[in-house]
Amino acid sequence: MVKPGMFISERYEVIEKVGSGGMADVYRAKCHRLNRFVAIKILKPEFSADKSLVTKFRAEAQSAAGLSHPNIVSVYDVGDDGDLHYIVMELVEGITLKKFIEKKGKLEIKEAIGIAIQISQGLEAAHDNHIVHRDIKPQNIIISREGKVKVADFGIAKAATTNTVTQNAVGSVHYLSPEQARGGYSDEKSDIYSLGVTMYEMLCGKVPFAGDNTVSVALSHIQYEPVPVKEVNPAVPFSVDKIVQKCMQKRPENRYLTASELIVDLKRSIMNPEGDFVHIAAGVVSDSPTKNMTQDELAVIKSAAKSPVTRFDANRDMNNQVLKEEEEELDGNESKWDKTIIIATIAVILICMGAILFAVVKFLDIWGTGKVTPTPDTTPTKSMGTPVPTPSPVPELQTIRLQNVVGRKIDDAKEMLYKQSEFFTILDGDTDFSDTYEKGMVISQYPLGGVDVTLDEEIKLVVSAGPELLTVPNYYYWMYTEAEVQAKNDFKVRIEYVNSDIEVNRVVYTIPEREELLAKGSELVLVVSRGERVEVMPNLLGMTLDGAKLSLEEKGFVLGGVSYDGSTTYAEGLVAYQSESANNVLAYGTTVYLTVSSGIVTPTPAPTATPTPTATPVPLRDVWEVTVELEENLLMEGDTAWVCFELKNAAGEDTILYESEAMAYEEMEKRPMTFVVEKDNLSGVEDGGVYGVRIYINDTYAAYCRGSVKEIQVP
Repeated sequence: MVKPGMFISERYEVIEKVGSGGMADVYRAKCHRLNRFVAIKILKPEFSADKSLVTKFRAEAQSAAGLSHPNIVSVYDVGDDGDLHYIVMELVEGITLKKFIEKKGKLEIKEAIGIAIQISQGLEAAHDNHIVHRDIKPQNIIISREGKVKVADFGIAKAATTNTVTQNAVGSVHYLSPEQARGGYSDEKSDIYSLGVTMYEMLCGKVPFAGDNTVSVALSHIQYEPVPVKEVNPAVPFSVDKIVQKCMQKRPENRYLTASELIVDLKRSIMNPEGDFVHIAAGVVSDSPTKNMTQDELAVIKSAAKSPVTRFDANRDMNNQVLKEEEEELDGNESKWDKTIIIATIAVILICMGAILFAVVKFLDIWGTGKVTPTPDTTPTKSMGTPVPTPSPVPELQTIRLQNVVGRKIDDAKEMLYKQSEFFTILDGDTDFSDTYEKGMVISQYPLGGVDVTLDEEIKLVVSAGPELLTVPNYYYWMYTEAEVQAKNDFKVRIEYVNSDIEVNRVVYTIPEREELLAKGSELVLVVSRGERVEVMPNLLGMTLDGAKLSLEEKGFVLGGVSYDGSTTYAEGLVAYQSESANNVLAYGTTVYLTVSSGIVTPTPAPTATPTPTATPVPLRDVWEVTVELEENLLMEGDTAWVCFELKNAAGEDTILYESEAMAYEEMEKRPMTFVVEKDNLSGVEDGGVYGVRIYINDTYAAYCRGSVKEIQVP
């Protein structure tokens, strides 16, 4: 069973089902080898078991693959994958002609002619390659969003069984030619008949023959003449009515013999709608044998009907009589045609003879003689008097090849058309949504570009209203994979991740947010949870309040209340206490409370009764004073860090001059910096010597400078 997401032949990814026919289902798919979207038609399982049908299916598809024409849906590939037999075709974004007719009821005259011309052009290309469609109907005609008409399913109908009348699965009986209904030979002229039925439906909004079952409809194609198009729709011009009649002649030889002839008359009907130029011949050609139905075959068809074609009283037993009448009518069909031809021929001969006789008599009256004289030479000379005037040719309407303005800005499109003819009437009031064309651009035109039109033609332009605005659905708490698949039907989707207490891989929110309007085809961001986040608590002691706030924000913690109190260690304005100890692992978003020093507090010693001793001189000791001159402050304003100054003596030994776990920016700002070191703690140096000093910040080497050593005495 074919499902969305599965791969066929490790190349075509099935996306969704877009249609179904009598023999196959059609899916929208993506070809990952050529990175393009295609339509893939898969033979239904009930037909896959018939090897002969599968063979014909493949052969006809391969034959149709050789067709390349703008009005034919291209076939890219044909193959099988296990029990699946498929054909890969061009994906045409649009609607079928059947749905278009159902939507509009019946089409405008010029609109129907334009569509018929494009269908005929597709048939012309196929017939030139000796390919007969055999299933022309509005369901197999696709009109793209740009207004291009394309014929689909070339060659596929030929693979089906010829017993079309008794198969409910085949929905083409309303468009069958009489020879197909009989089960006889069918050729290019069968396609023309089906096209005539399609034109009838476009112009009238209904098919010419309808019935309670397929057999009654098929018999109607064989026995009855359709109601003329002009009687159903009086707005149809005379020439168009005649074209449809000629296409739907019962005998194939009386129809248009080629699609090329049909195209010529269709184009002439645009320029001369009421012209009498369509001639329905009564001649017979031998290249289109039609099979006459035997009585046995007729009996089989009639026995399959659920309701008879001819009405009769249900209370009387007249079945045999009615069947006999229908058989006689079918068997006598050919003889009736022969009699009609003979009578018409005799009538033409008599009319011609009468015309000749009338001309002779008139000639005698002019010369004033009652004698019969030989017919004079028809070559006009001065001695013959005034010659008979030659009829003036009917002036043809001046036409021009209409430009294609689809994809142009409406103002530019009008300018281009008016340059072709200032007498054009341009209608541009209709608008429609478009994902392809920007707002204000022409998305379709009628008549279509490339068609010959009169200089005062009425041209209809449909203008883009921009992409359709859609409401962003509520994808909250969806698994992001499911939300992505659905959202891609309308939007371009991008995934972003955030830390959240919501379950991993579920949607937290969207950008834009739910219920907001977003243009179809625009980008929708799905923000997805990657789970709860934890961070390590930093050491804030000795920092300024601003520095502490910045450190908390960088880690994702929240600053709670701030209190102020004296401190024996930290100067005024520096953090003296934090509610969460440094290096603890805490949840993202934890609230931290701080206490900031209001100044250093010195404890007051308790008073004693002991008299103050007499001050004695304090002995002095020799120490080293090391003076370091920094070129710049190595800390950022507001920072507090672990800092170490290390001196290297003449012997290459390292001695720590100064070390602080929380040195503030203000302390390093002092110039110069002086350190006092006991002589026993610093060896290998001399009074007045200069030595290298390295500076480390947070256990990382940060800078190098020089320190001057001087011997001094301190208490």
